Amino acid sequence: MKAVVINAYGGNEVVRLQEVERPTPGAGEVLVRVEAAGVNPVDWKIRNGAGARMGLTLPFHLGGEIAGTVEAFGSGVDGFQVGDAVFGIIEAGGFAESAIAKAVDLAPKPVNLDFVQAAAVPLGALTAWQALFDVAALKPGQRLLVTNGSGGVGSLAVQIAKAKGVHVTAMASGANEAYVRSLGVDAFVDHAAQPFEAVVGDMDVVFDTVGGDTFLRAFAVLTPTGFLVTAVAFPSDADRQRGPKVARVQCKPNGAQLAFIGELVEAGQIRARVATVLPMENVTDALDLSENGRPKGKIVVKA
Repeated sequence: MKAVVINAYGGNEVVRLQEVERPTPGAGEVLVRVEAAGVNPVDWKIRNGAGARMGLTLPFHLGGEIAGTVEAFGSGVDGFQVGDAVFGIIEAGGFAESAIAKAVDLAPKPVNLDFVQAAAVPLGALTAWQALFDVAALKPGQRLLVTNGSGGVGSLAVQIAKAKGVHVTAMASGANEAYVRSLGVDAFVDHAAQPFEAVVGDMDVVFDTVGGDTFLRAFAVLTPTGFLVTAVAFPSDADRQRGPKVARVQCKPNGAQLAFIGELVEAGQIRARVATVLPMENVTDALDLSENGRPKGKIVVKA
């Protein structure tokens, strides 16, 4: 079968689409025929050398977010049958014709999404879910600020929070106001028009997907008992001394959470924004667009 592999770290020159042996699922594992795979910054960061710092072994098969159909499964797998449509996050090898996943990391594909749309959901939605509820313990009726409501993760965070009964304020550029408002936000802030901390305050939770100066300024809009959770910044000891709680979310595969997110998708409460779809043969173009472009939504490759 064909798979996207790196045998060294570097730029797109190290990326190869090559023939590899089709994997065999072990205990608790599922072999998935990949129909579509989401492209994420972690893919080109691994390629650029982060894989060495993460302790990954070369050659490494790129791709960690998939949608497809079950081809086979190992012992101890319950709840899935051959032919089932699934989606989820996997450890590696998503840019391939087939890939291995842990059964507990998969969930049924929402029936109202095709495979391309489904591949745009797992990483962003799980990051948002875990940031808001597992880390920040956000409750219905509380007030949330999302620092980039038009981004892939931020837009899903807006929708998930609204589905759970949260009051949501979202920031974005004026050019994205119509899109962000279409997600159901209670208030919109054009970050380029004025300092957001001049018009936003008393937030129970801030979910930051921007980092840098935005992350630092976000402390000012929280209540004294508020929580700043970030998907991009690395809070320092000084940040932890400010008063409001602060933490970084590290997204983990979770099939049970993804199944609940899938129910929200089927209920029409969550939708992902797909910006670009490319064939797997053009995966280097997809990686380049993720690294150097400004896609308005998810980049997906089709196997």
